[in-house]
Amino acid sequence: MLEEKTLIDLQEYIERHLNIIVFDVCESERIITKEIQHNEIEDFIKNNRKPTFAQVLFSFIDTKGYSDSDIYKKAGIDRRHFSKIRSMHDYQIGKKTTIALALALELNKKETEKLLSSAGFSLSDNDTFDLVIQFCLEKKIYDMYHVNQALDYFSLKPLIRG
Repeated sequence: MLEEKTLIDLQEYIERHLNIIVFDVCESERIITKEIQHNEIEDFIKNNRKPTFAQVLFSFIDTKGYSDSDIYKKAGIDRRHFSKIRSMHDYQIGKKTTIALALALELNKKETEKLLSSAGFSLSDNDTFDLVIQFCLEKKIYDMYHVNQALDYFSLKPLIRG
């Protein structure tokens, strides 16, 4: 039979090596899992990414046959602001500006939802401002002055100041 000291040394040896092996296996697993997750995430993003706001906006402008200046003037947007939208791929546009552009383009409700969605917004059925905009879209009221009058009727802030 082995001496007690030898058994203790053996136990420490095994524990030391088992911990290293377990740690190595766990660490390898974590690295592999991270790689798999990273690849899955990349694939998911690649397969589900939609066009950017600028891509959707300029596609509508081209499809409808407008010039950029026609749209930003009609929407009441400054030329420099419009230039940022065009040139800065990560530019975060506001909801009111997006709606003003949709009205300037005379988009229908479905097209407006597409434009809004590309900017991270939507029209809600429980918000008075959004309902006024939906009404205007359904009734083809695209004139900014009239839309602002409708908003003012419900004591809501206008889309643009003008």
